Amino acid sequence: MKKLQGGCHCKKVRFEVEVEEVPYITNCNCSMCAMTGFIHLIVPSNNFNLLTNEDELSCYQFNSKVAQHFFCKTCGIKSFYIPRSNPDGYSVNAKCLDTKDWQQWPVEDFDGQNWEDNAATLSHLSKS
Repeated sequence: MKKLQGGCHCKKVRFEVEVEEVPYITNCNCSMCAMTGFIHLIVPSNNFNLLTNEDELSCYQFNSKVAQHFFCKTCGIKSFYIPRSNPDGYSVNAKCLDTKDWQQWPVEDFDGQNWEDNAATLSHLSKS
């Protein structure tokens, strides 16, 4: 396991995440992820640590309102969120990590356009 840090564009939101040497990451084609270019790195909640004050965040929820999409109040970047598929974990945008290592990790496509049919394939990712 290794610890990585990341955050938003203006650096007012910072986090630390503990991951495998080569973690499992996914590229989702749902409307939200496709529009934002989010590359998912899902971790258990005990492997995620918010390093900055929660006051720097705004939360957006839609549809079932289970997922909590957190955005920096200043620059608007969503560097992480609590996904509906893993409400006991966090999905970090690999592109928001302070390293470019993620570009060498294998990326699997996830069919988020048919989320209800496929979400169960991700549910194990937030388990310790």
